[in-house]
Amino acid sequence: MNKVRDKEGFVINYQDWNRSLANTIAAEEGIRLDEAHWQIISLVREFYEEFDLSPVNRTLVNYVKTRLGEEKGNSMYLLKLFPGSPAKLCAKIAGLPKPANCL
Repeated sequence: MNKVRDKEGFVINYQDWNRSLANTIAAEEGIRLDEAHWQIISLVREFYEEFDLSPVNRTLVNYVKTRLGEEKGNSMYLLKLFPGSPAKLCAKIAGLPKPANCL
């Protein structure tokens, strides 16, 4: 059997990710993905493709603010979508490595 995820549930190989896997991971985290989630997930994947790393929380907020405006580019909005640690949870669902400073 091909192992797609590590012991923490993060996708091992970025290219193995797909929307179905994202929905599975989100469901395991108690999240039902909607268009607002997918918008942020797409941005996080774009960030990863450009910089070859997963954004930490502050970077995520600033990146979203730059791309989508202040209404969505703030911690409270992202916390509503991805409770706890938005950068870590969003990276996990988006099939990216865990951000460097996340425990």
